[in-house]
Amino acid sequence: KHAVMGCAFTWLWSLLWTAPPLFGWSSYVPEGLRTSCGPNWYTGGSNNNSYIMVLFITCFIMPLSTIAFSYASLLMALRAVAAQQKESETTQRAEKEVTRMVVAMVMAFLICWLPYATFAIVVATNKDIVIEPALASMPSYFSKTATVYNPVIYVFM
Repeated sequence: KHAVMGCAFTWLWSLLWTAPPLFGWSSYVPEGLRTSCGPNWYTGGSNNNSYIMVLFITCFIMPLSTIAFSYASLLMALRAVAAQQKESETTQRAEKEVTRMVVAMVMAFLICWLPYATFAIVVATNKDIVIEPALASMPSYFSKTATVYNPVIYVFM
């Protein structure tokens, strides 16, 4: 039941923040090498910049905050259990493994999304900046690999 609710929330949240350009709040344009489309942060204007800022907050800052809060809570709970069972080597080992996995998950999220979010904010706020198309494509490609990392991290850790 929780998994279905989580998946439904994810789909609804995604739809909520990808639909506005279809109805006139900003737009989608080819980005970088023109192999994919993304939000229009190149044109400027309050219509595009407001969407980019809202997208940055709701689709980068809020998920990153949720991840940090959730994993911090998990680690604190695990530390409390490990502290109660100091002589249990299994518990101590589990704490270390979960801590490594948490660090790997947060780093993977940042590697995937921080370049894209940074690029979007820099281009949206600095209209005079000129970025080569190949360089402009790299953050997009990093973000598209995000779906691969979580299962790989979980399987190998």
